[in-house]
Amino acid sequence: MPVLVDTNVLSDVIHDDPMWRPWALDQLLKHFGESLINPMIFAELGCRAASVKELEETLAPFELNYQEIPKPALYLASQAFMDYSKRGGTKTAPLPDFFIGAHAAFLGIPILTRDVARYKTYFPEVALIAP
Repeated sequence: MPVLVDTNVLSDVIHDDPMWRPWALDQLLKHFGESLINPMIFAELGCRAASVKELEETLAPFELNYQEIPKPALYLASQAFMDYSKRGGTKTAPLPDFFIGAHAAFLGIPILTRDVARYKTYFPEVALIAP
């Protein structure tokens, strides 16, 4: 089954986080060949890369499938952001987690993450693979 890999899991492996790398690497190996990323995850990872080429080379060993976010999922992200705002959220634009959560919800697939709070709150129907 496909799984959407959150930015933090890839960052933990790429940047050799001493606490989280073993868990993240184990999970990525368990889901090898069926892992997806989307434009939000790519953009977040790009913040520490010198170029698109460098980022693509860094991600190549993971054999991630890149998938655009469909319009219905984008709409779900906007609705989650509206809910966030009604609950007193202070951000003025949707956060990346809203796009990631909505994409997983639309596809009906789990998210591989270690940051569960926002997903549990705004996308409770999405299964989470977390420590």
